[in-house]
Amino acid sequence: MFEHHQQPVAPAAVFLWRLVGSMLAASLLIVGSLGIGIWGYHYFEGMTYIDAFANASMILSGMGPLTPMTTEAGKMFAGFYALYSGFALLTVTAVTLAPIVHRFLHQLHLDLD
Repeated sequence: MFEHHQQPVAPAAVFLWRLVGSMLAASLLIVGSLGIGIWGYHYFEGMTYIDAFANASMILSGMGPLTPMTTEAGKMFAGFYALYSGFALLTVTAVTLAPIVHRFLHQLHLDLD
């Protein structure tokens, strides 16, 4: 996906397409993760979809749940979803920043010959 350090820096248009692609991949991961959370809170806790959306959004953003869990299955789901959300946040950050960091490091590369 990225050029080798011995190749020239990609043109700005290629960089922008890489940035758009990484943003799209990150957005799909966020939407998919939010969908899993909404389904889980609705299924295990019997929440309405809007309440499930609010809880899943809060967990996915690292804020914590709005509503206390009442069922054992709901508590298990919330725990695993919170763990998953931490990894998802790191993954989204890495996918989003990868083209920017690569371009920055590629421009700093010094040829020692």
